[in-house]
Amino acid sequence: MHNSGKSVTLILVAAFVFAGCTPHTLYRTRTDICVSSQPEQECREQALQEFKDPVRPDADYLLGFIEFDDQGQVFERKQMDAVLNTLNEQAAGKDLLMVVFVHGWKHSAAPGDGNIETFRNGLASLSELESRISRETGAQEREVVGIYLGWRGGSVTLPGVKELTFWDRKNTAHKVGHGGVTEVVSRLEQVRKTKDAMAGEQGRSRTRLVVIGHSFGGAVVYSALSQILTTGFVDTVGPAGSSTDVRGFGDLVVLINPAFEATLFAPLSNMANERATYFPGQLPVIAILTSEADDATKRAFPIGRWFSTFFEKHRMETRKNGVTGANEVIDQGKSNIIAVGHFDPYRTHVLRATGEPGAEVREQPVVADSVDRFFELSNRWDNDAPGSVIEFEGSVLERTANSAGRNPYLVIRVDKQLIPDHNDIDDPRITSFIRQLILLAGQSENLEERQLLRTRALSK
Repeated sequence: MHNSGKSVTLILVAAFVFAGCTPHTLYRTRTDICVSSQPEQECREQALQEFKDPVRPDADYLLGFIEFDDQGQVFERKQMDAVLNTLNEQAAGKDLLMVVFVHGWKHSAAPGDGNIETFRNGLASLSELESRISRETGAQEREVVGIYLGWRGGSVTLPGVKELTFWDRKNTAHKVGHGGVTEVVSRLEQVRKTKDAMAGEQGRSRTRLVVIGHSFGGAVVYSALSQILTTGFVDTVGPAGSSTDVRGFGDLVVLINPAFEATLFAPLSNMANERATYFPGQLPVIAILTSEADDATKRAFPIGRWFSTFFEKHRMETRKNGVTGANEVIDQGKSNIIAVGHFDPYRTHVLRATGEPGAEVREQPVVADSVDRFFELSNRWDNDAPGSVIEFEGSVLERTANSAGRNPYLVIRVDKQLIPDHNDIDDPRITSFIRQLILLAGQSENLEERQLLRTRALSK
C-alpha cells in the first residue's frame, strides 16, 4: 500500500506539472495574407498580416511571424518560406525598413501576447515617422515590415513554478540562436543585399534591416550574430587593409535587458576600447539597453552563473583605453557571472529621463516633433565625442568620458524611470528612443548626403 500510495502521489504531481506546461506548438498556421485594422482579433492564425487603418493611413505596416521549436529549429519551413518570399516580392518594387523582434522569457508567438502588441504599436509609429520624414526630405518612402520571431519563452505557466524556468529557458535561448534564427536573419540580410545590388551605380538602396531582442531574446540574437559582429569590426567598410567604418549585421542590433554574461561581449568591447577615433560617417552598430532596476539580470542572473561557473578558472585581464591612454583591469570572474548590461567596465552610455522622478509618460510624442528631434540628434551623432550629450524625447543619452565619439557599440545603463523592471519596456520614451535609433542607423553612410537631407528638411 505504501508503494502504491507513493506511485499515485508521483502521478498526481506529474499530472499537475504537465498540466501547467506551455504548449509546444505552431500558433500561426496559415500563410495567406490577412489585411485588417484589427489584426490581433481578425488575423489570429495568419503568419502574414497587413495593418491598414483608414484613420491612420501613414501607420500601415506588414508583419510576418516565424516560429521555432525547443531544439532551435524553424517550426515549419512552409511558414518561413511564405514570409521570406513575400518580403522578396515587396522588395522587388520598393525599399523596405525591416525590423526583426525576438521576444524573451515567458513570451511566445501566441495571439494576445503583450510583446506582440508592443511590437505592433512600434511598427505603426515607425511607419508614421518614416512617412513624415520622406515628405520633408524628398526621399522615397520605405515600407515598414516587422518580422516577429517566436519561440517557447516560457515552459511552465504555474505561478511560482514558472519563475524557476529561468535557466532552462536561457539554455533554450542560446540553442535557438545558434540554430534556425541564424538562418532566418541571414536570409533577411540577403533581401537587403539583393536590393543593394539592384541599386546599380547608386551603390546602395534605402532598404534597411534592424534586429531587436529582449531578455532571453537578446541572448538569442547575440548567439546568432556575435561572430558576425566581431568579424565586422576587423573587416571594415573601406578597402582591404585599412580601418574605416565598422560593419555590423544589417544596419542595427538592439538588445533590451539582455540575459547573457558580459564575458561573451568581451571581444567587441576590447576591440572598441582600443580604438580612439571613428570616422564621421560611422553609424551605430549595436545598442545594449539595460535598466538599473532589472533585478532578473542584476540579481538572479549572477547567482545562477556563480554555480554554473564554479569550476572555471579566471584571471585579471589588462587592456589599454584608446581615449584616455590608461590601463583598465577586467576581472574575468566577475564578467563571467554578471549580465553584460550591468558590467561597469563595458558601459559606454547612460540614458536618463528628463522629467521629474516618478513622473509617468504614457502618450506617444507628436510625429512632427519627432521628425524635428530626429534631424537634431542626427547632427549631434555626427559630432559625437567622449562625454557628449544627445537629447531624445523625454530622455538624454550621455556618453562616458572613456568611450570614443561615434563608438558604434553602445552599452547603455537606463534610468529606472524609463525601464522600471525586466519586462516593462513599453514606456513611450523608450519606444521613441528605439525608433529614433533605428532611423539614425538607417541613414546613408555618406556624411554629405546626410547633411544635405537635413538642410532640405529644415528649410521647409
